[in-house]
Parts: sequence; C-alpha cells; structure tokens
Amino acid sequence: MKDIYHRQHCAADLEFQKSLTELEDILQVNATEETIIMEVLDCQTSDQHRSGNTDNIDLAALEDAVADIDQYLEEIHKKHGR
Repeated sequence: MKDIYHRQHCAADLEFQKSLTELEDILQVNATEETIIMEVLDCQTSDQHRSGNTDNIDLAALEDAVADIDQYLEEIHKKHGR
C-alpha cells in the first residue's frame, strides 16, 4: 500500500513540476512580449513627440541659417586659400 502511495506521490510530483515549468515558460514569454510591446510604444511616443516639435520650425529661417553658414564657410576657405 505504501509503495502504491509513494508511486502516486512521485507521479503527482513529476506532473506538478512539469506544469510549473510550463507555467514559468508561459510567464517568461508573456513578460518578454510585454517588454517588447512597451519598448515599441515608447519609441512611437518618442517619435510622435519629436515629430511634433518640427511643426515649430520656420523653414525660411532655417534656409537663411544654412545660407549664412555657407557664406561663412566660403569666407573661411577664401582666407585660407582653399
């Protein structure tokens, strides 16, 4: 009788360990997927925030700044004979 009980106990223990391992695997996969989803959402939020900031840029002022930089670089090159 004790032998049957011991075998049933061992079988139940093995089944429990197997189920526990499967549950840990599922939880790990879910945690990994959740982490990936959160990273994607963070990137999207950052992209939206950055793209929202470009609405305030004055294109004409930016073009003027680029022209000023080009002119400055040309003057420096002329002074140094390049």
